[in-house]
Amino acid sequence: METHTEKILITGALGQIGTELTAKLAEIYGKENVIASGLDKWKEGITEAGYYERLDVTNFQAVTELIKEHNITTVYHLASLLSGTSEKQPLFAWKLNLEPLIHLCELAKEGLIKKIFWPSSIAVFGKGIPKVNVGQEVVLNPTTVYGISKMAGEKWCEYYFEKYGVDIRSIRYPGLISWKAPAGGGTTDYAVEIFYEAVENGKYTSFISENTAMPMLYMDDAIDATIKLMTAPKEEVKIRYSYNLGGMSFTPAELASEIKKTIPDFEIKYEPDFRQAIADSWPASIDDSAAKQDWGLNYQFDISSMSIDMINNLKHKLKREE
Repeated sequence: METHTEKILITGALGQIGTELTAKLAEIYGKENVIASGLDKWKEGITEAGYYERLDVTNFQAVTELIKEHNITTVYHLASLLSGTSEKQPLFAWKLNLEPLIHLCELAKEGLIKKIFWPSSIAVFGKGIPKVNVGQEVVLNPTTVYGISKMAGEKWCEYYFEKYGVDIRSIRYPGLISWKAPAGGGTTDYAVEIFYEAVENGKYTSFISENTAMPMLYMDDAIDATIKLMTAPKEEVKIRYSYNLGGMSFTPAELASEIKKTIPDFEIKYEPDFRQAIADSWPASIDDSAAKQDWGLNYQFDISSMSIDMINNLKHKLKREE
């Protein structure tokens, strides 16, 4: 790939994925070729991109003008409302999670942009599917607004590729764990919060029950997978709705046990809330063999190495913030 020809826009660039993906893309393509956008006002150090634009992705005129102004070739469209938050604002979640995606597909159809990345989620799965090792080709039956919007989005991605040749690529992310940016209202957020609380207070109350297994992925591996998919030759991307990403699978109790290896006095208790029902509708583990076969997906972190890295980095981060 000729990296100097890429001009990249990231929507939702200040979120959990966006923060780290922006930094990596700036490192690969050069800061001057990466434009970050979000709802926050600009301030010093807000992003590692060369440019930052305050942008509401539901303002289609503003999105179009920004793409034209910067001669954008590739959009990483990350702006969305996550699972827990979407349940509280279902109609707004539907609008935000779908309409800007379709607008970007239209711009690509018209030749204004060349390539789009759009994240799906394990939330597309639901009732009536196996809990373990869920395959790439299963009937989707989501039970949440977030999952419904992601399922619909996947079909729009596939439609625009098959009907108009739009080069749009997608991953079904599992729960994502990162020390650099806070989580944003998802059901798997306990797996981020638990580390902060363990380092700061030595105890945590989980809103997910102790034996509920969910697929998780360390952010380093998520960013690596995203860039691998986006830089793969077009002919290797054989699935145009969304690729399964499995990562690792564990329960809150298993994660707490891993944390205790580094913080022996750590204590956990369980008070499941409305997000437990969401978690119960999701798979416990995912089969991601299609991504491994098609474009070389692989992982560097397991639960042990991830826990050590999270704790070490958070200790330094929280000490700096004191």
